[in-house]
Amino acid sequence: MEDQIPLLYEEKNGVCVLTLNRPEVMNSLNFDLLHAMKNQVDAIRFRRDIRVVIVTGAGQKAFCSGADLKERATLKPDQVREYIFTIRNLFADIELLNKPVIAAVNGVALGGGTELALASDIRLVSTSATMGLTETRLAIIPGAGGTQRLPRLVGKGKAKELIFTGRRIGAEEALSIGLANHICKPEDLLSEARKLAALICETGPIAIEQAKYAINYGLESDLNTGMAIESNAYWVCIPTKDRLEGLTAFREKRKPVYTGE
Repeated sequence: MEDQIPLLYEEKNGVCVLTLNRPEVMNSLNFDLLHAMKNQVDAIRFRRDIRVVIVTGAGQKAFCSGADLKERATLKPDQVREYIFTIRNLFADIELLNKPVIAAVNGVALGGGTELALASDIRLVSTSATMGLTETRLAIIPGAGGTQRLPRLVGKGKAKELIFTGRRIGAEEALSIGLANHICKPEDLLSEARKLAALICETGPIAIEQAKYAINYGLESDLNTGMAIESNAYWVCIPTKDRLEGLTAFREKRKPVYTGE
């Protein structure tokens, strides 16, 4: 029955793994998968025991090949608009989720697949992966944030080159331009993502939430406004039990035990 479920969910030690589970169509995004992802993201947002989210794809070939073009061919114009609205809002929810999201890009990630990786906080990319915003080759443009997130990550000139040509790039180039944080052997990818998630789980949950908030919103403002956003985010951390636990643990030379309070 597992092969009929569009999104697999696994959680362990404060880390949940969302696996796009349509390997027979390269984990392409149809309405069912988008709705399943939205439901999980909405639920995870209020789970204090979940600290980090990892997103990956089922199988060895693809992370996510983007929109399900077979489904797209059956949609009327208004349904296409609904699809774009749905995927854009989902990726915004992922970007603004109050927990770190790691994309473990295990294979082909094109169009919406690259946009899903861009909406994540950190991108670990398999050496066998291929990435690209290829929409212009279908006479459309990236519609789930690609024209906005890619230039903010790799710079305007490189983003324009990649979007205008629809060119696919490999893991090494993705790393060199800053699209990938790290590249890994395919067999090591998920374990490396889990190791990174475990490191994040050692930190203070409220501090991570506020740091992500300050980075996301600060980058969209001028420096002075960004500094004010950071200041307010810091104030949120001051009255927490976790901050006092961190100081106590440092003094007692032990690992802190954070509760998110």
